[in-house]
Amino acid sequence: MNMQAPLQVSVRTTCPYCGVGCGVLARPDGLGGAEISGDPDHPANFGKLCSKGSALGETLGLATRLLHPIVRDTEGKLQRASWDAALDKVANGFKATIEQHGPDAVAFYLSGQLLTEDYYVANKLMKGFIGSANVDTNSRLCMASSVAAHRRAFGADTVPGSYEDFDEADLIVLVGSNAAWCHPVLFRRMMESRSKRGTRLVVIDPRRTATAEEADLFLAIAPGMDTVLFSGLLADLADCHTLDFAYISAHTEGFEQALARARQIAPSLESVALQTGLSRKDILTFYEIFRTTKRVVTAFSQGVNQSAQGTDKANAIINCHLATGRIGRAGMGPFSLTGQPNAMGGREVGGLANQLAAHMNFVPADIDRVGRFWNASAMAKREGLKAVQMFEAIERGEIKALWVMATNPAASLPRAAAVADALRKLDLFVVSENVIANDTVASGAHILLPAAAWGEKDGTVTNSERRISRQRAFLSVPGEAKPDWKIVSDVARRMGFEQAFSYSSAADIFREHAALSAFENEETRDFDIGALKKIDDEAYDALEPVIWPRRLKDEQPKTRFFENGGYYTANGRAKFVAPETPKLQGETSEEFPLRLNTGRIRDQWHTMTRTGLSPRLGQHLPEPFVEVNPGDARRFSLTDYAFARVRSAHGAAIFRVKIDEGQRAGSLFVPIHWSRTNTSMTRPGDLVAAATDPFSGQPEAKATAVTIEAVGFASFGFVIACKPFSLPESSYWTRVTLEGGEGALFAGNDGLAVWREYAARNREPSTEIIEYDDEKRGVYRVAHIAGTRLTFSLFVGSAESHMTWDAVRQMLSRQRIETKDRKLFLSGKNANGLPDTGPVVCACFGVGLHAIRDAIETKNTHTVEQIGVLLRAGTNCGSCKPELKRILQDVRTPQTV
Repeated sequence: MNMQAPLQVSVRTTCPYCGVGCGVLARPDGLGGAEISGDPDHPANFGKLCSKGSALGETLGLATRLLHPIVRDTEGKLQRASWDAALDKVANGFKATIEQHGPDAVAFYLSGQLLTEDYYVANKLMKGFIGSANVDTNSRLCMASSVAAHRRAFGADTVPGSYEDFDEADLIVLVGSNAAWCHPVLFRRMMESRSKRGTRLVVIDPRRTATAEEADLFLAIAPGMDTVLFSGLLADLADCHTLDFAYISAHTEGFEQALARARQIAPSLESVALQTGLSRKDILTFYEIFRTTKRVVTAFSQGVNQSAQGTDKANAIINCHLATGRIGRAGMGPFSLTGQPNAMGGREVGGLANQLAAHMNFVPADIDRVGRFWNASAMAKREGLKAVQMFEAIERGEIKALWVMATNPAASLPRAAAVADALRKLDLFVVSENVIANDTVASGAHILLPAAAWGEKDGTVTNSERRISRQRAFLSVPGEAKPDWKIVSDVARRMGFEQAFSYSSAADIFREHAALSAFENEETRDFDIGALKKIDDEAYDALEPVIWPRRLKDEQPKTRFFENGGYYTANGRAKFVAPETPKLQGETSEEFPLRLNTGRIRDQWHTMTRTGLSPRLGQHLPEPFVEVNPGDARRFSLTDYAFARVRSAHGAAIFRVKIDEGQRAGSLFVPIHWSRTNTSMTRPGDLVAAATDPFSGQPEAKATAVTIEAVGFASFGFVIACKPFSLPESSYWTRVTLEGGEGALFAGNDGLAVWREYAARNREPSTEIIEYDDEKRGVYRVAHIAGTRLTFSLFVGSAESHMTWDAVRQMLSRQRIETKDRKLFLSGKNANGLPDTGPVVCACFGVGLHAIRDAIETKNTHTVEQIGVLLRAGTNCGSCKPELKRILQDVRTPQTV
């Protein structure tokens, strides 16, 4: 009998996923889990959560956790070690490397998953005491171009507005942002603004995404041509006399040069149409809407940032807001939507290799100021290597020792296979992680240090609107895991820097961080939270979400910057930037005729080390796929739901084919989330080129030249089991977490004899076997039942066979397999009353496609709202609403033959 401990008091914390920064209520169950809900009092989300946030309770188990320090011995084997032994090895290894090769032979690679306090300590150690700036972060991959654009235009990395601007805007322009899937809670806020005040939505994206489905105007722009469109807009604003000359004159400089460049890039409407691939009518419509609507927010994300011209794209957008004075006022401004929960906090503490803490830079005065504040023994004097450069230096043997914290570069960086190979060359390779296995750990890590995970960590994060929120612990730290700030501090003390790293709590670090932000800062720097520098432990524990700046002398803290100028440039004026003429790096060719676009999907996050643990999140899109335009599918002889190999100059990967009219011709899309840890033949990072933006160092993830070809497999199938299992190395497979165990979808060319032997190896003693074997048809099905429970099932069939994955996976969590259920394994048909939900559409409530179609067909359902009333689908985060609309349209549209 399972005993359930009584639920405990809810703890207010913050979601660990995207940059929206949603507040969460976590109510521990006393057994290592927790009940998760949205915090109705948090101003970022007012109680709403997306599918990923709603499923956080399913990701709290310890099965995949790293719980003890592990050190590779002289024979190359990983062995458990004590903390003292592991930390001594790290500290001594770094010291020896520095003594022999100098401080620039050492590097740290950090993560937007770290808390601000973790980030601060790591940067302080590297930049202030090791003496190098070779510390960068995976945030380089998602928002570095926005940082560079802000600094060029504003003199500082300042996001001018807040989420309230989406509530008050009359026009929202989303550029390179599939917010419906990537920032779902914020996107629903935009849709509520439309409902309440008639806000219009323009979406600019090469793909017709779920976000585009909601747009009043969708502009399917050619890859990389955003600068052309916004240069044309700037020229149009000038030609139609809708500039704010008073604002331009009082608060900016460089307008004439920027306008002249805009006219060079976009000399006519015809030129804009030719370069962007858009119709003249749609361009004119967009320009007119922007020109005639005063309250405009232009929000941009990875489609702008992840580009070799990302900084110029962002500045072209900012130019249009500066030219119309639409910045710093209610419902107006350019707005960078960050990808990670603490990318902004990392920027605050100098997490990027080209920044110092507290938004200071590598200029003499700032170097001196930070060095004096820290009493630094070896203050770095110049910028370090940015992410792609850093791993290229490792590849060349110039960096000898690396510490990776809370990220997975062997899967997420461009040329991922080359990165994995480079990591094996290191003399010292340290990984701080909370998972025991990922692609980076598998790339030859010498020392693994167990870090506390979400739910166990205590500190702060900052979201996209500059709002600092507390992430509070509500679970005990398991095993020997420690907070990242504590691990770094312990290493620093062993390296001889005891006095500078004598922190006893996250609150100690936060106070120092706040004090540095105010140090010699007479409103000359944007980031200032000096009002919090003396916060005591009790007040820190109770800290409410707060938007910076919070200066000591502020009577009324502000939530917006720049309404009346006050930029952080030398003369206080914003700078218009004249962008370069856009040109994609890496030409297409006869060998590589297509462009590869990568991005996120709705229910997964990064490389799935957390979301991959949730059974419900794995059911919407369980396999890696490649979206292909129907014309390209015909051109390359591809079939929907068959397999294809995508290949670039850097590698290859296999995906399921998904033919989609919303995918731009000549371009492919693949999601980023799969890796060699959860699939056998698919790691999207292997394909991506390492071209980078010259200002931000951010890699181009949207336009690698590739080709595609059909891949034929003789058979398909799945394995479902209550215990972990391995699969034949020759097969393509993708793992999926299921309720009650795990599964894998596979394809291959092995004969049935291989699968019969495989099933026999996976049989537990004293289990009943139900088996169907048809060699002639190439079909084999087997189930192992222990008592009344299904423990293992294997279905193998020819390419045309129907695999009843949904019905069998539901059996795994059932307490009892009935006699009629067993017929499924013999017939292969779900004719026994099992609920066949089909692919999950609404992950929040587990509502499948078949249930939705049935409701539409049999319950006289005509609207998304009616589906919500019947099935609850779309009533939580709303990110499935565009898909519900498409299903309604598909079912209700008369079919012609």
